[in-house]
Amino acid sequence: MKLRLGFSPCPNDTFIFDAMLHGKVDTEGLEFQPVIADVEELNQKAFAKTLDITKLSYHAFAFLLKDYALLDAGSALGNNVGPLLIAKAPMEEAAIEEARIAIPGKYTTANFLLSLAYPGAKNKTEMLFSDIEEAVLTGKMDAGLIIHENRFTYQDKGLVKIKDLGEFWESTTRMPIPLGGIVASRALPAEVRQAANRVMARSVAFAMDHPEEARSFVREHAQEMEEEVMYKHIHLYVNDYTRNLGIKGKEAVQLLFDIAMAKGVIPVQDLSVFVN
Repeated sequence: MKLRLGFSPCPNDTFIFDAMLHGKVDTEGLEFQPVIADVEELNQKAFAKTLDITKLSYHAFAFLLKDYALLDAGSALGNNVGPLLIAKAPMEEAAIEEARIAIPGKYTTANFLLSLAYPGAKNKTEMLFSDIEEAVLTGKMDAGLIIHENRFTYQDKGLVKIKDLGEFWESTTRMPIPLGGIVASRALPAEVRQAANRVMARSVAFAMDHPEEARSFVREHAQEMEEEVMYKHIHLYVNDYTRNLGIKGKEAVQLLFDIAMAKGVIPVQDLSVFVN
């Protein structure tokens, strides 16, 4: 059975999907057709129900519970890995609420956390995550919400951190921050979803146990990223929660959804979040 598999070109994604795409683990007869796109584009493809399995921001997933279920492996959760609000100079909270803020997508978890930290900040513009620093530097935007490898480069460009939204989440909840997960379509037969769950776990385990194996695939999609930054990126987002969410990881995901429902950010739903 061939499945459309969505993921981003970011190193943490290409790293964990390499083994299942290139025959390095048992795929139980499943074949995967890669659809590589920015995470917000993947979110939109999931809303259009064009992907069978995909990387998805947890914010978008919260709106798609009726269509997708979360796999046990492949998630990006962790500590000190959250999005950063940056600008050319420090800003007070009142200024932030009036500021023009570049965000990497409406349905990103980054924007969800920004909404929790600064509910009054409404003047947001969506743009590709890799264009946000430049928009702030040129004055097109007053502030920007950065994710991925830009966490490691913004200071080199003279930008300053206004708030670490990962720290905000962790200090508020005492939980790791859920950023993105791998979900399978509920339209797939249950046995296919369960097989995909097992294959994903094998692929992640292989990557983590043999980190050099994925180097060429990661490099192929990492554009001009320096090797050191590439692996910093992987080490930041790929951890024990990626191997398996476990009890605490699942509690963190459920808490994110519960808070979002309580605040009216997402619709109230009683569907199971996880593949079973």
